[in-house]
Amino acid sequence: MKLKFSFLVLLTLGLFLGNIFCSNICLAQVTPKDSVINAPLLGASYAFQLPEGDLKQRFGYNSSVGLHFLYKTKHNFIYGIDATFTFSPQSQVKNAYSLFDSISSANNVIDRNGEYASILFYQRGFTSTLKVGKLFPMWGQNKNSGLCLLLGLGYMQHKIRIEDKYNRTPQLSKPYIKGYDRLTSGPMLSAFAGYLFLGNNRLLNFYAGLELMVGQTQSRRSINFDTMQRDTQIRKDIYWGPRVGFILPLYKRMPNEYYYN
Repeated sequence: MKLKFSFLVLLTLGLFLGNIFCSNICLAQVTPKDSVINAPLLGASYAFQLPEGDLKQRFGYNSSVGLHFLYKTKHNFIYGIDATFTFSPQSQVKNAYSLFDSISSANNVIDRNGEYASILFYQRGFTSTLKVGKLFPMWGQNKNSGLCLLLGLGYMQHKIRIEDKYNRTPQLSKPYIKGYDRLTSGPMLSAFAGYLFLGNNRLLNFYAGLELMVGQTQSRRSINFDTMQRDTQIRKDIYWGPRVGFILPLYKRMPNEYYYN
């Protein structure tokens, strides 16, 4: 719950600041066809990510969805903020039942009815990033499309979501569940290289490319119940993979023709 709340707070803050920043600019009439323009860009994205570093020992592949606000200047510099939510299917949490070695037998946890508990494991996390970059015009309908390079500084968090399917396992109720979920977070650097397309009209605007996230993280729990020790390891958690996004330009397009009385 705290993870979802933190993600929503960061996302709401980014969108609120973006709305304030572009409120006056959005009233201007511009056309990307004939000139390099100032362009506030609001959008949503999806990424398929693979883990590396220490993260690879805990999780397999995941998906990441996000919202962003970017601002492209008439000199093709780009500034902005984004927030993403990370999730994976149950099969991508590695060695999950080893978390319960102290309360299980043969990888089975007994619930209060004396039956084997049905436990599901998922990856959950989020990132929030401030970004800066540059657009190099090429291969597009206008000078507002081309190779896009972005660097980011932000925050990364992830954990194992442990779900007791029938809610009848006292060992995994709150607050005990926190001793197993491996909540981990820390500062992060990111890099993106891809293609950004702004069409001559506002109907088709997107970006696609490869993204890399590298976090220096550590456990945020005071103790892990399976080891009965605090995890003090400084981790290097890495995501990489393709990201695609769709963009809503927040400017008013000029009419194609002018009429005079």
